Amino acid sequence: MRKLFIVLAFIFAFIGIAFSILPLGTLALLPIGLALIFGLIAFLKSDAQQKNVPKWILIVAGVTLIIVIGKEILITDEVAKDEQFEQKKIESKKEDLKDLEGLE
Repeated sequence: MRKLFIVLAFIFAFIGIAFSILPLGTLALLPIGLALIFGLIAFLKSDAQQKNVPKWILIVAGVTLIIVIGKEILITDEVAKDEQFEQKKIESKKEDLKDLEGLE
């Protein structure tokens, strides 16, 4: 049973790392959370000599969790306004209104 939890924790930690690298926002929190849960269960079910692998999985999942939260807090993705496009849009509306007035 311990090996199953270690394998599941490793798989979810790997998926969490992949999701944190890709621009998926906070979607990486789900596999990281599962990796932490399965890693903690494997750590608790392990003997004193066998706690090395679950400990490293917990460390990797924790660091990945900190990275994802840090990216979400520190990095803001804002769309810059294109003033030239906004000006063209206003001019286009004015020209359309003039064309409509000319049709009447």
